Amino acid sequence: MAIVFVTIAPLGTASTSLSPYVAGVERILRKSGLKHELTAMGSIIEGNLDEILPVLREMHEQPFGQGAARVSTLIKIDDRRDKPGSIAGKIRSVREKLGA
Repeated sequence: MAIVFVTIAPLGTASTSLSPYVAGVERILRKSGLKHELTAMGSIIEGNLDEILPVLREMHEQPFGQGAARVSTLIKIDDRRDKPGSIAGKIRSVREKLGA
């Protein structure tokens, strides 16, 4: 199972506010049914990489449909295959080591 962090930033827009674009991308994630978490700096997606990659492409295209002239997308993939992983499991592992 893969865990993917993605940040999509439209460039060449009339405003410095990104929230309308983030909302557009979030709608795509919700529609996909993939497990995900919205953070202040991007989204974390959990699932099969073959299911995630086409959704990432759709997410990248979304700001163009909202008028962006350029889109910068940062994708970080953690694809661990020796044992199942999850967003919650990664957080739990660190908290255990902190004694929290």
